Amino acid sequence: MRLRFLGKESTPSNSPTLYASDKDSYIVQGWIVTDPDVLARLDVSDSETVVEVPARLLGFLALDGMEGDVTNRVPPIVHVLDSGNYIIQGERVGDTEALGQMTIPDYETCVEVPKAAMQALLIGA
Repeated sequence: MRLRFLGKESTPSNSPTLYASDKDSYIVQGWIVTDPDVLARLDVSDSETVVEVPARLLGFLALDGMEGDVTNRVPPIVHVLDSGNYIIQGERVGDTEALGQMTIPDYETCVEVPKAAMQALLIGA
């Protein structure tokens, strides 16, 4: 799977990142969710996982032609934290070509989300 970098919400120790793939999907790289209260609220299959990302990361969808504001908080957004960060659920990324194009710290992981699911989040798209 080939990736195209869309954007990053980065500080020196954090790197949530959004990519478009050549498989009609997005790869969302974010922080591993470990909060037991959050995880207890979710139904995550064995092939899936969840990541935490700043809400503004999804603003980079516009660089892939997805104009509009995220106002529908439906899956793949499965929870919104008090901080405003989103918990995004998707397929666990295991594609070695895709993983080789990313730098993922030990405290982060990534999920694959279909473009149609991301578009469902937007008003004005």
